[in-house]
Amino acid sequence: MLTLISLFLFLAIFGRLLLFAIKLSWGIVKVVGFLVFLPAIILGLIFTGVVYVALPLLLVVGLISMVVAA
Repeated sequence: MLTLISLFLFLAIFGRLLLFAIKLSWGIVKVVGFLVFLPAIILGLIFTGVVYVALPLLLVVGLISMVVAA
């Protein structure tokens, strides 16, 4: 019986730690993606000449994401 209680507590504690680690790593991936991939996409659009179409689209998407996040 003591083994089952210990196992339950072990899973409860390390389950929470695992969920915290997954949430933390997802947040880090989002920040790195924002800092690395967004400028790369914008530079690619500038070099290909699609910036005239993409810039208004990026502004609209950016405003919508800011409103939704708030």
